Amino acid sequence: MATVTESTAVKESPARRRILDTATALFYGEGVHSVGVDRIIAEAGVAKATFYHHFPAKDDLVRSYLDEQYARQREAFTAVRARALTPQETITAIFDFMIKFGAEPGYRGCPFINVAAEYPDPQDPVRQVVEAQRVWTRATFRELLAAAGDPEPDRAAGVLMLLRDGVAVGSDLDDTEALRAATRDAVTRVLA
Repeated sequence: MATVTESTAVKESPARRRILDTATALFYGEGVHSVGVDRIIAEAGVAKATFYHHFPAKDDLVRSYLDEQYARQREAFTAVRARALTPQETITAIFDFMIKFGAEPGYRGCPFINVAAEYPDPQDPVRQVVEAQRVWTRATFRELLAAAGDPEPDRAAGVLMLLRDGVAVGSDLDDTEALRAATRDAVTRVLA
């Protein structure tokens, strides 16, 4: 299974970048299983041989897509942490960022939740990238909660994961201001 570290170490050609950018837009907008390799090749403007040189199978491309999303999420969390003063402020800022991101035009939910719905087998290498992202997110919440002095950081991190998933789905379905208020209330209760 490719990891974020491995995928970012690959020297990227312009063709590989076009394939990945095209796949990212299509997978996020339409779902992984509804988009075929031939469509990605056509929209990326590459030859079939070029595609398969970079991605021997579609699932290799899906894992690269998720690896890149995972790296972006880590970068976003790092940026939020750099601006916040306390662990509590960091947790609140992470959820504020998620709600702001979820209110943007074109938001179609969490790419990890979306892909997990299409790859239900937990042993599938694609699903394992989803699991790695979730393990990292939960560990990040746990670390922040422990630093904030939470007596049960594992339990509270589980609650924040449920809230995170709810925000990811609710951002696409619910009123942004109502979601923001409910999320702030829930985060405040977890941190109390």
